[in-house]
Amino acid sequence: MPKFLIEVPHESEVVSCARANKVLLESGSHFLTHADFGCLDGVHKAWIVVDVDSKDEARNILPPVYRRQATIVQLCKFGLTELDDLIKRHDGR
Repeated sequence: MPKFLIEVPHESEVVSCARANKVLLESGSHFLTHADFGCLDGVHKAWIVVDVDSKDEARNILPPVYRRQATIVQLCKFGLTELDDLIKRHDGR
């Protein structure tokens, strides 16, 4: 199953940080209640990693207020064989 990183930005004011955290926690979603926040380091975003079938499914995990501004990235891992293929594709060989 594909794995996606969901990145949810919010404003830097303390109340915005608290509101974002509260909205995610109150959703009751296992995924959202385990979000990691970067606020204490000055990066006002939350990150969530989920195993779902598509980017749309990952986006729909979020409360509607955060869906449009979220960035969804499909994650993958490379072994040596996959890296060789990736390099060949980028080099056009």
